[in-house]
Amino acid sequence: MADRTTARGMTGELVAEFLGTMILILFGVGVVAQVVAGGLGNHDSITWAWGLGVTFGVYVAARISGAHLNPAVTVALACFKGFSWRKVLPYAVAQTAGAFVAALIVRWNYTEVLAKFDPGHTIKSQFVFSTLPGNGAAPVSEWGALRDQVIGTAILVLLIFAVTDLLNTPPGANLAPFIIGLIVVAIGMAWGTDAGYAINPARDLGPRLASFITGYGTAWRDQYGNLYWWVPIVGPLVGGVVGAAIYRLMITPYLTRGLEEQEPGRIPSPDAGPE
Repeated sequence: MADRTTARGMTGELVAEFLGTMILILFGVGVVAQVVAGGLGNHDSITWAWGLGVTFGVYVAARISGAHLNPAVTVALACFKGFSWRKVLPYAVAQTAGAFVAALIVRWNYTEVLAKFDPGHTIKSQFVFSTLPGNGAAPVSEWGALRDQVIGTAILVLLIFAVTDLLNTPPGANLAPFIIGLIVVAIGMAWGTDAGYAINPARDLGPRLASFITGYGTAWRDQYGNLYWWVPIVGPLVGGVVGAAIYRLMITPYLTRGLEEQEPGRIPSPDAGPE
């Protein structure tokens, strides 16, 4: 019975990760299709829709799986928060599958719009689904994009650790998903030029695969012809661990002081109080 209960629990977690990531990508890839191919909206539309997609996805999955929705987050939690390593690969597969299915839905729904905008389904509309270096600015190499993804994901995971740390000052009234969404909005507004702020291997790989099997022969390369698909996978995985390590080493040790040790004007830790 225990094994059966455990299996059902794991199934529920994977379903939650699948559906939460699918919601995220439906809004994220959907808005890029609307802006790029449909001509409605602008960069601000893209950043806000991605952030709200994260918010809604987290609300869907948080109670069941923790709503990682991102293999970089899952790996960071396994490294520093005790998340089970045996769940890391299944979570990553579920997240990527959710992103893949969502991208297929967007691809199907925007069939006519994409065909009119880019009849050959080339690199011109490829970045509707997956990220590219440069994003219309000066040329950026794969290594420059890798640097960007490490930094961007480090920021993301560091802030997620801060927002969800009960010893710090977490948002009340179930507002954490909204705050995490705002983090993604801010990253999109500040760190989107070099590599399109994938900051999530599942977000990029799932839609990239969906575009490839639906006619985008350029899916695995960038606009310069270089193999690029690995950058939004490796960069976020490294960056997530870096961001988590920074928080764990530079903030966590100072959150365990008792109330009597805190200076006037500090917000006390939840566990602090009189002896």
